[in-house]
Amino acid sequence: MLNRSVLVGRLTKDPDLRYTNNGVAVANFIIAVNRPFKKQDGEQEADFINCVIWRKPAENLASYMSKGSMVGVDGRIQTRSYDNQEGKRIFITEVVAESVQFLESKQSNQNQVNNPQQSKQSTQSQNESSKQSLEEAGEPVDLQDDDLPF
Repeated sequence: MLNRSVLVGRLTKDPDLRYTNNGVAVANFIIAVNRPFKKQDGEQEADFINCVIWRKPAENLASYMSKGSMVGVDGRIQTRSYDNQEGKRIFITEVVAESVQFLESKQSNQNQVNNPQQSKQSTQSQNESSKQSLEEAGEPVDLQDDDLPF
């Protein structure tokens, strides 16, 4: 059997770092992952996926990544349940991350949040530069911003 999940997306808010009674770090976070298609009106849809990570990687995530940061998550899907205060059974499905890769620097993310127009122009410039580099290598490339997952 196989239970593996690999995701790339952006944090929807700062990771929520907590510690168990035994002092083990745990961080809960949600990433937005764009779907590979758009609605008829051209609007991009995304899935918002609950994730959890434990121990030192949880502390690192909380220390170095914040809302809007792009991360790669490698883990497994887990389902759990509990009874709420009204006695109703609540089911939770989440990705238990075994590792989280930081796909951009904190400074890069802060620039995007503080000046989104300049960041978009910078990204477009980088995309054009990458496209030219690939074309110079003799490989035909037809990339559009809509082709990129972020």
